[in-house]
Amino acid sequence: MAKNKVKNKIDFEDSKYYINRELSWLAFNERVLSEAEDKDNPLFERLKFLSISASNLDEFFMVRVASLIDMINADYKKLDIAGMTAKEQLSAVLLAVHDFVDKQYEIYNKELVQDLLANGVMICDRNEISGKDAEYVDRYFDEFVYPVLTPMAVDSSRPFPLIRNKTLNIAALLKKKEGKDDVDFATVQVPDVLPRIIEIPGSDKVGEVRKVIFLEEIIQKNVSKLFLNYDVLTSAPYRVGRNADLSIDEDEAEDLLKEIEKQIKRRQWGQAIRLEVAAGINKKLLKLIADELKVEDNEIYNIDGPLDLTFLMKMYKLEGFDHLKEHRYKTPQPVPEFAGDDNMFDVIGRGDILMHHPYETFENVVKFVESAAVDPDVLAIKQTLYRVSGNSPIIAALAKAADNGKQVTVLVELKARFDEENNIVWAKMLEKAGCHVIYGLVGLKTHCKITLVVRREEDGIKRYVHLATGNYNDSTAKQYTDVGLFTCAPAFGEDATAVFNMLSGYSEPLGWNKLSLAPLWLKDRILDLIKREEEHAAEGEPARIVAKMNSICHKEVIAELYKASSMGVKIDLIVRGICCLRAGVPGLSENITVRSIVGNYLEHSRIFYFENGGNPEFYCSSADWMPRNLERRVEILFPVENDKLRAKLWHILDMELKDTDKAHVMNEKGVYIKCDAKKLDSSDRVNSQKIFGDEASRIFSGMDSRNTRVFIPEMKV
Repeated sequence: MAKNKVKNKIDFEDSKYYINRELSWLAFNERVLSEAEDKDNPLFERLKFLSISASNLDEFFMVRVASLIDMINADYKKLDIAGMTAKEQLSAVLLAVHDFVDKQYEIYNKELVQDLLANGVMICDRNEISGKDAEYVDRYFDEFVYPVLTPMAVDSSRPFPLIRNKTLNIAALLKKKEGKDDVDFATVQVPDVLPRIIEIPGSDKVGEVRKVIFLEEIIQKNVSKLFLNYDVLTSAPYRVGRNADLSIDEDEAEDLLKEIEKQIKRRQWGQAIRLEVAAGINKKLLKLIADELKVEDNEIYNIDGPLDLTFLMKMYKLEGFDHLKEHRYKTPQPVPEFAGDDNMFDVIGRGDILMHHPYETFENVVKFVESAAVDPDVLAIKQTLYRVSGNSPIIAALAKAADNGKQVTVLVELKARFDEENNIVWAKMLEKAGCHVIYGLVGLKTHCKITLVVRREEDGIKRYVHLATGNYNDSTAKQYTDVGLFTCAPAFGEDATAVFNMLSGYSEPLGWNKLSLAPLWLKDRILDLIKREEEHAAEGEPARIVAKMNSICHKEVIAELYKASSMGVKIDLIVRGICCLRAGVPGLSENITVRSIVGNYLEHSRIFYFENGGNPEFYCSSADWMPRNLERRVEILFPVENDKLRAKLWHILDMELKDTDKAHVMNEKGVYIKCDAKKLDSSDRVNSQKIFGDEASRIFSGMDSRNTRVFIPEMKV
C-alpha cells in the first residue's frame, strides 16, 4: 500500500523528472572525451577518442543544433521533454559546447602534444622551424601545394565566396604594395586532396624525434606567394559549420530520389551555424568573416590549437607507432557453427544461431547472401539496406543473384542521414542489375535489419531469415557491437514474408507470430512488457528489466519505467548515448540504474530482458526507445527463444553490468561518474569488451567435433 501511495503522489509526466535530449547527448560526448583524457589508454587510442569527440560534435551541430535554430526561426513553441523551449535549449547547448571545446584543447595542448613529443613525435609550428626543415617546407609548398590552391579575393566585382561546410580555410587581410591604403580581404581553401599532416624528412633514424607539420601551417608560412603585389597584413585559419539537415516534403516530391539528390547538393551551402577561428585572430579580420557569414558571437569559437581535431584519426594511422595502440582486443573470430564445410542452409536448418559482432565475424552474414546468390535452389532474396560500406560485398552478391535469375527485392533507405548519396549510387546499380528496388516509404525511415531467403527443398519451400540490431555494413561491423540471429523457424519465415509484403505493397497482416513492428505495434509491445513486470511486482513475484540500447528519450516509455520502479521492479539500463531518464531519484526511480559503456568498440546492440515472474523473456531489436524509432520508423523487435542463445544474451548483459573499466554510472543528479577501476584488485576489474573478445577466441578454439559451443555461460537472474 505504501508504494501505491508514493505512486499517487508523483506526476510521472512532470518535466522536472526528465533530462534534455541535447544536453544528454553532450554528456555522452564528454564520456567519449574522457577516454582521450584517461592515461590508462595507450597514447594513440587517446588521439583517436579526441578525434571521435570532434567528429561527433560536427554532426551534432549539422543536425541537432541546426534543428533548434530552425525551430526558433519557425517560432516553434512546443516544449521539449524537460520543459525547455527551443531558444532555452540552444542557449544551454552553446554554453555547454564552449566549455566542451575548451576541454578538448586543454587535453590536446597540455597532455597529448607533450606525450607525443615524449614518444618521438614533434608537432612543429611554422614560426619555430628553421634551416633544412624550413627549406623542405617551402619546397613542399612550391612543388605540391601552390599548384592546387585557388586564392579568392573579395572586392566590388568579386563577392564573398561560398565557403563549403566543414572545409578548412585561411583568410587574409591585404594591402597593395603601391597605391591606396585600402585593405582587401582574400580567402583560400586548404585543399583536402592533400594530406593534412606532412612529415618533415631527416628524422627516420631509430630513437630520433619525427617532426610533422600541418598543411595550413605550410600555407600560412608561404601565403605571401599567393598575393605577389600585396603585403599580407595578417592571416588566420577558419572553418564553417553549416545546417546540413535535409528538409524534404515527401508528399510533394514527384520523384523522391531526384529530390534527395537535389537536397544533398544544398547541404554544403546551408545556413552557417558555427564559426571556428584561430585564437588571437585579428579583430578586423574576424568581424569581416562573421558579418559575411551572419554568425552571432555565441556561435564563434576561438580555438587555441589546430582547427578540426578530426585530423587526429590521420595521426593515428602514422606508421611505426603500433606500440602506442590498443592490442588487448581480439580480431573477429569465426562462428563455430559455421566452421565446417557444410552448406550454410544446412547449418541454419539444424537450429537457430546467434552471433555477437565484432567478437564473432560478420563474414557469415555476407556469405549468407553470397551463398543464396549462387545456390540453384534459392528462388528469392529480400533485404533491407540502411547503411552499407563503400565497396559492399552484399551489394555485389545481390546484383549477382539477380543476374542468376533469382527474384531480388531490396529496400534501400534513401533517407539514411549522411549516407543518402552512397545509397542512391547502390540503388541505381541494383536496379541496373535487375533487382526490384524500393526507395523507402513516404513519411517513414525503414531502419529494420532483415534478410529473407526463399529456398526450394525436398519437403517444399523453406524460408531462412537473418534479423539483426545493426546495419548490413561489413566495415562498421568491425567496430560496432551488435547481435544477429539466423533462423529457419516457420513462424519467423511467415513474419518476414509479411514484413516485405508491407514494405513493397499495401498488405498489412492480421497478426504476427513472433515479430513486433514499429510504427504500429512495437511501442505498445514495449509498454505492455513493462506493465507486465509491474503486475508481477504487485503480486510479489520476481520482476526485473535489463535493457541495453543506444538511446532512451521516449517520454511515455520513461514514465512507464518510473511507474515500474515505484512498484518495486528492479530496472538496469545500459544506455550508451542519450538518456533523458533520471536514475536513483527517491520515490521515482530509486530502483533504476543507468550505465554507459564507452570503449574500443561502439556499443550498438539493443537487447532487452524481462524477468516475467521467473519465466524470463529476451528480445533484440533494431530500435532504441526514442520517438523517432517507435513512431516514425519501420523497426523490428524479435524474441530469442533458444535456451543456449538466451544464456549468451544474458552473459552479454551481465558482463556489461559488472564492467568496471569502461562504465560510467549515472547518479541521482543525472551526472555520469566513471567507475574508478584503479582502486580495485586486478582480479576484480572487468572490461566487458576485452572479455567478450577473449571468450570468442577461446570458444572457437574449444569447439567439439559437432561445431557446437563448449562454453555456454550459465544464466542466473
